[in-house]
Parts: sequence; C-alpha cells; structure tokens
Amino acid sequence: MPCGTLAGQNALTRRVFPQSERGHTRTHVTGSLHTVFHSTAFLLTRDIVVAALAALWLGLAFRTHRDAKRRIDDGWLVGVATVLGLVPIAGPLLYLLFRPPETLDEAHARHIEIRAIEERLGRVEPRCPVCRTAVESSYLVCPVCTTMLKEPCIECRSPLDPLWQACPYCATPVGAAVTVDLDTALTAETATLASRKRKARPTALQ
Repeated sequence: MPCGTLAGQNALTRRVFPQSERGHTRTHVTGSLHTVFHSTAFLLTRDIVVAALAALWLGLAFRTHRDAKRRIDDGWLVGVATVLGLVPIAGPLLYLLFRPPETLDEAHARHIEIRAIEERLGRVEPRCPVCRTAVESSYLVCPVCTTMLKEPCIECRSPLDPLWQACPYCATPVGAAVTVDLDTALTAETATLASRKRKARPTALQ
C-alpha cells in the first residue's frame, strides 16, 4: 500500500474521532439535564415552590381584603380593592399606595376626641357678674367681691338657679314661706331657761 494512502487515512481518523468525542459529551450533558429535571427531588421541589407562591398570592389577596374592610366603609370599594389584591405583586403595592391612612376605628376615635375638645373649648366658665372672677356653680356668693350669686334653699341651704321652681335636693318650693311652730319654739326656749337656772344655783350657793 502506498505511503500516501496510509497518511491520508491517519489524518482522516484524527479528524473523525474528536468530533465523535464532542458529540458523546453533548449527548451525556443532555441526558444528565433530562435526568435532573425528571428526578423525584426536582419535581418535589418544584411543587413546593409553586404551592408556596400560590399561598403567598392568596395570602396577599386576603390581607388586602381584610385591610380594606378595616379602612373603607363602602362595600363596592372594598370589592375593587380585593380584585386589585388578586393581581400578583403589583396589585397589593398599588393598594398600599392609595389606601386610606387610618382605619375606621381610628377615624371614629379621632372624631370623638375632636368633638370633646370643641365642647371643652366652647364651654363658658361661670364668672362673677361684677368682678369677673371665675366661680363654681355651687357658690352662693363671690369669694372676691361678696356679690350674691345664688339664693340658698330655705330648707337645705343648697344653691338654687334663678329659673328653678323647686329645690332639686329637698323638693322644697322656691319662695315658700318658712313655717314656724310657736308652741315648739316656746317649749324649747322654756327648757333652755330652766337648764340655765339649774346651772346657776350651785354657783350662787358657793
């Protein structure tokens, strides 16, 4: 066999075998990836990740719905917020940007506090009409200028407002005449004089 023919066959062999090795390597890599993607561990991991993402999606939608009910009084707007929460990622973020800044309970408490402050500021404290000193509603006279502020009840001496027709503490009519039992007064006065005389006799004897 001529030498030229053998050299040509050797060169051809060198060219063919490296290509066969590269093809074998590619086939081996493809087979390995196919084995990994169809393995039990990969399938289980994939199912867990998908379930976690689905739970996260539903959880965000539920949280959006519950937060909207706490902050929005309109049922239609609550439904819109719930539908917006079903949009993955972007929906809850948009709701966070446009939701009311306070809950319904917080708004109600703030309204009560504002109303109480307004009532406190609008309340006029009683003052003496002469010296303008702040007085209490139970005062009969002004402690500064001694001006008579209210009339006392003739029975229990409680302060009475000018418009009252009866004392609310003892039910005595305002302006009722004081009835005095003369017999009782005379008997009490006689007893008092007699007791004074009995006390004075031992002193005189001494």
